[in-house]
Amino acid sequence: MTVFAILNYGVGNLRSISKALEKVGVKPKITSNPEDILASDALILPGVGAFKGALSKVREMEACLRTFIESKRPVLGICLGLQLLFKRSFEGGLNKGLGYISGDVVKLPNTVKIPHIGWNTVKIRRADRLLEGLRDGCYMYFVHSYIAQVNSEEEDVVLATTEYGVPFPSVVKKHNVYATQFHPEKSGRSGLKLLENFARLTRT
Repeated sequence: MTVFAILNYGVGNLRSISKALEKVGVKPKITSNPEDILASDALILPGVGAFKGALSKVREMEACLRTFIESKRPVLGICLGLQLLFKRSFEGGLNKGLGYISGDVVKLPNTVKIPHIGWNTVKIRRADRLLEGLRDGCYMYFVHSYIAQVNSEEEDVVLATTEYGVPFPSVVKKHNVYATQFHPEKSGRSGLKLLENFARLTRT
């Protein structure tokens, strides 16, 4: 059976993503062991919490993460997991991210209620295997106060956007690294379909 490592760095709703992966036919393994991670078919970078605290723990595994990314196996960041992939975040002061995607993580505008909690639509900008079978405007479940802003030279990484006060990237892809600002594991059938599509990437 295909094994997905779920990176355990002290934050994130690990049980719900684990259960969702089981539903789409893969074996989840919650781990912070580099050997387990590097032996897996795919990697999930989950996240619920603050950027600064999470990043300090992820830094300890950064070499392992980069080795996995360079192996061309699929990686999926979820919520905070998406934000950690960017160069900088302004949450809790200015903090450097993993820098895999060029751009900043900034707070949602004060014109809307923060945090953004609940269902919202996802506008598909580019076709991709990750989004196969999902209709344009499908609903996904969000819980966040900060959003990513992609630098202009990497605008093509944005697969889908959502609007809450301002438009923001809700699905991004760079090579074998995918990420969603929403929680697919909490997004019903549409979220499971996305996870099923992601699982399929490991089998081709």
